[in-house]
Amino acid sequence: MIFAEVPLEQAEGAVLAHSVLEGAARLRKGVVLGAGELAQLRVAGVTRVTVARLEPGDVDEDRAATLLAQALAPDPAAAGLTLTTAFTGRVNLNALGPGVVGLDTAAIHALNRVDPSITLATLAPLTRVEAGTLVGTVKIISYSVPEALLLRACDLGRAAVKVHPVVLPDAGLILTEVPGLPPKLAAKGRVAVEARLAALGMRLAGCEVVAHDEAALADALGRIPGALVLILTGSATSDLFDTAPQALRRAGGQVARFGMPVDPGNLLFHGHLGARPVIGLPGCARSPALNGADWVLERLACGLALGNDDIAAMGVGGLLKEIPIRPQLREPRLRA
Repeated sequence: MIFAEVPLEQAEGAVLAHSVLEGAARLRKGVVLGAGELAQLRVAGVTRVTVARLEPGDVDEDRAATLLAQALAPDPAAAGLTLTTAFTGRVNLNALGPGVVGLDTAAIHALNRVDPSITLATLAPLTRVEAGTLVGTVKIISYSVPEALLLRACDLGRAAVKVHPVVLPDAGLILTEVPGLPPKLAAKGRVAVEARLAALGMRLAGCEVVAHDEAALADALGRIPGALVLILTGSATSDLFDTAPQALRRAGGQVARFGMPVDPGNLLFHGHLGARPVIGLPGCARSPALNGADWVLERLACGLALGNDDIAAMGVGGLLKEIPIRPQLREPRLRA
């Protein structure tokens, strides 16, 4: 791209490089100067302007942004995305529906290293989204980029952005009651869990409240409906062989892991009962605030694998905002 200050007579068809705000001429940089724009400038007494002209092999910003976005999501619907029409070198990638963000981070890093004018910004991997959420934005910073660099960026970033959709339609919830605890505790848990499911486009298929007893909980596990099973106990699960994990085993299921490096959310366990995933929710799930259970629920709802390495990796960035319902805060409040 060539930048130069030229007389108005030589400016038609060029891109205005610097805004002109003189008299009646209010033209923003980036506009392509046609006969109407030049007439405004003449009326305002402007005789020379700084313009940019594409050189052979250059691709203008809107075309470049469009091509890069199309490379990132060659089949937008299959990737769970919609692409906006390019404007000032920008195309947005928005989620079609609920799910979690899937990224080829190595490809995106490589794309962003091609040239400073070719950029893609995205949400963090596995961020939960809903319909319309902005997942990523392509921005061509200059008025044009060399075609060779654009094609390289397109090749490096091909199919690097998508949304993993929610694939489980519903979940069943089992709550346990402990003598001495108020019944409203169970009701509060149900409301919070149902809201989490609704945010994922899932419904609560059934909810049972049973005694905090291994046999009662195992029986409930055998009859609770739903493609996924959630357990929220009145007494916190404190070890791998506590009431809820043992109840899952007694019902014929398996426990995959107890404990996670996310706080709030440490006391979560998960496993499966036949083909159905099972999550033993930590007590913090009674709060609507983000906690480790959200990350596990979202991935399983989207049908993603969840192994030990996946949960271990949640520790980086896993120190979440403190919530007031915790029985013991991380750090004691100082008295005034």
